[in-house]
Amino acid sequence: MGLELVEASDLFVDGDEVFVRTTKGPRRVSVIYRRTDDAFLDPEFFRPDSLIGVPGLMRAYAAGKVALANAPGNGVADDKAIYAFVPDLIRFYLGEEPILKQVSTYVCAKREDRQYVIEHLHELVVKAVDEAGGYGMLMGPQSTAAERDDFRQRILADPRRYIAQPRIELSTCPTWIAERRCIEPRRVDLRPFVLTSRTGSWVLPGGLTRVALRAGSYVVNSSQGGGSKDTWVQAGHAEMA
Repeated sequence: MGLELVEASDLFVDGDEVFVRTTKGPRRVSVIYRRTDDAFLDPEFFRPDSLIGVPGLMRAYAAGKVALANAPGNGVADDKAIYAFVPDLIRFYLGEEPILKQVSTYVCAKREDRQYVIEHLHELVVKAVDEAGGYGMLMGPQSTAAERDDFRQRILADPRRYIAQPRIELSTCPTWIAERRCIEPRRVDLRPFVLTSRTGSWVLPGGLTRVALRAGSYVVNSSQGGGSKDTWVQAGHAEMA
């Protein structure tokens, strides 16, 4: 993507402008694609004990001197319970029908959905709406009776915190397994990156291919033992190395 990968200590704010430290001296930064959680983004504005934020960053952002991709507060869109309402949001705000279908999603805060989930835990993938990285999840078809009982109690105690979806069968890709020195199939998914401007939206020529390195696993998150594969687009087709 042609971006420099930096840590908070590489950046500083001076006069409401953000700069990056380089071997040739400070250089002005106009756009930051940030991965730091809101609470730790700027110790002057959010948590004062944050050691991974940039002091003054929110001041520069408010002054319009730097743009933050993944703007503070947009995490509400990452609440998994919102996913179920996206088609309705499209219809309400755009007056259009969704072009792409999405996975059926049961919101446990709804009584009918909750009852269905409780009765079909062995068929569904249950996810905590406020978790990420594969945490707070039950893979129903691969779960034990004890694990399902545990999640049944969690859902009943705090239904707003959970959604459930049918398990989607992921494609597999030949993967080198170093400990056995052989190639075996492992499940993968592809995360494309879509950019939007005043003139429209477009997909970048590439993406993030994640692979579940554990045999039989459907969880591709790196925090759960997953990995990644090189991804590029050639002649209109996505290919993985």
